[in-house]
Amino acid sequence: MRICVFCSANSQIAPEYFEAAEQLGRWLAQNGHTLVYGGVNQGLMEAVAKAVHESGGHTVGVVPVIVERTGRTSQYVDVEIPCDNLTDRKQLMMDQSDLFVALPGGIGTLDEVFTVAASATIGYHQKTVVLYNVGGFWDAVIAALDNLQQQGMVRGQWQQYIKIVNSVDELALLV
Repeated sequence: MRICVFCSANSQIAPEYFEAAEQLGRWLAQNGHTLVYGGVNQGLMEAVAKAVHESGGHTVGVVPVIVERTGRTSQYVDVEIPCDNLTDRKQLMMDQSDLFVALPGGIGTLDEVFTVAASATIGYHQKTVVLYNVGGFWDAVIAALDNLQQQGMVRGQWQQYIKIVNSVDELALLV
């Protein structure tokens, strides 16, 4: 499968997030999956790509021009797909991927998760987003989704579009 990983490009975050990113990267490569990601040489993006690369896997980086111009493209990008902006990047990532996994991340990661989920809710695709809930990172988002559900703001059940896993072993059951 081509599995897109959304995650933080920040480096000053908890070590457990890096450990999870590295474990995910190794698992992707060892199971013959291709990593699709943002192509940045920082934070969890670099950690997951390096782990894929060192485990003999393949990566596809969807890299905005502004990232390339500032020299932040990862050396672990095997195939680079350039894009103009973040909107293009999300669409290209959706087109390139079969499944999406969100490691801990910030505003950009939330944007990516909800763009993919919202697109699925109205029928653009039938792909799933998985929140990899490292150390309870996504608990507040899960609570917010539950609240939206209780308030009648979600058609169907949000769990139709967004799954939760706490380990690579749980992720393997979804693939």
